[in-house]
Amino acid sequence: MASRRIYVEGVKKTLFGIGSVEELGERLRRLGMEKVLLVMDSELGKGPLRERISKILEGSSIRYGLYLEVSPEPSPWVADKGAEMGRDLQVQGVVGVGGGSTLDVAKAIAVLVTNGGKAEDYIGLDLVPNPGIPSVMVPTTAGTGSEATFTAVFTMREQKKKGGINSPYLYPELAILDPELTLELPPYITAFTGMDALVHAIESYTSKAAHFLSRPISWEAIQIIGQNLRGAVYNGKDIHARSSMLKGSYLAGLGLAMAGVGLVHAMAYPLGALYDIPHGVANGVILPYVLEYNYPAKVAEYAEISWSLGTEAEGEREAASLLPERCFELLQDVGMPPSLKELGIPREDLPKMAEIAMGVTRPIQNNPRPVDTEAILRIYENAFEG
Repeated sequence: MASRRIYVEGVKKTLFGIGSVEELGERLRRLGMEKVLLVMDSELGKGPLRERISKILEGSSIRYGLYLEVSPEPSPWVADKGAEMGRDLQVQGVVGVGGGSTLDVAKAIAVLVTNGGKAEDYIGLDLVPNPGIPSVMVPTTAGTGSEATFTAVFTMREQKKKGGINSPYLYPELAILDPELTLELPPYITAFTGMDALVHAIESYTSKAAHFLSRPISWEAIQIIGQNLRGAVYNGKDIHARSSMLKGSYLAGLGLAMAGVGLVHAMAYPLGALYDIPHGVANGVILPYVLEYNYPAKVAEYAEISWSLGTEAEGEREAASLLPERCFELLQDVGMPPSLKELGIPREDLPKMAEIAMGVTRPIQNNPRPVDTEAILRIYENAFEG
């Protein structure tokens, strides 16, 4: 059988290192940007990081407009409003500083400035017709890996669903990864963003679309996150753990961009759309139960992951079967909720959630084991009690 064709795109340049954010102004100059839209969330925009970024930009004579209307699980109108501001100011680029929601909004703004229309018009695959203005992403969490992906996810609250703009035009020109910017993250946010990254790594490593370029990247992310998440949660000032988690999150984002994700993400989407559960929390809670379902289809890969997370069983099948337990223990160790019940999800809503999850087609099709609505409902029921 002939091998399938593989085509890989991605973020054009990456700068990693402690203090690397200080190069932001210089790097924008190199990219030909003299006026940018700086996108941050409302809380981050009140703190010292905003002042630090402002000084860096001003020190390089970069003019900027400040957009602070980003909130967790953002609605599409947030990007629409930011794009309007960017056009009015005639900016040459967009700088996103913050967590995954902020970076997603910033990437969407960059393409909306030139393409017009509304963010909701482009939700889907390859619907953005033209390139946007250049964007630079500066993550302050180690979670979504949005700085490495071609996706911007939004919550359509009126329709009670989530969806993403997926286009190669969303890849940023530059990602600046400075571990110092993650040192102030509270333990719980560190935990659920870190679990989000682990889910990206596991699902991209075992997806039907995984290939010889994506697998080593996803595998490295699994090992880094598995070895450092607990340390980052319980000793937030540990710069080694923070640096490692930022590396792991970035690599998991690369793996996601190349190979996609699976059933965990499909089942997490209704939790965000219906109940505003943070995406990393939803992914983390669902993960052990999807692993339990997928296990027969990926015994060898699950055994490898299980061993990397500390399983001592020698047999491949036994090690693979213990992977859900290893991930459940990790959830407990970092203080995340173990069940949908603890999240306050009504049990009577599980059938509706299963119907919605089945409609998240790309992750469903990418899952290593075929799934239907009844199977999803059973997984939700298992996850309800924990």
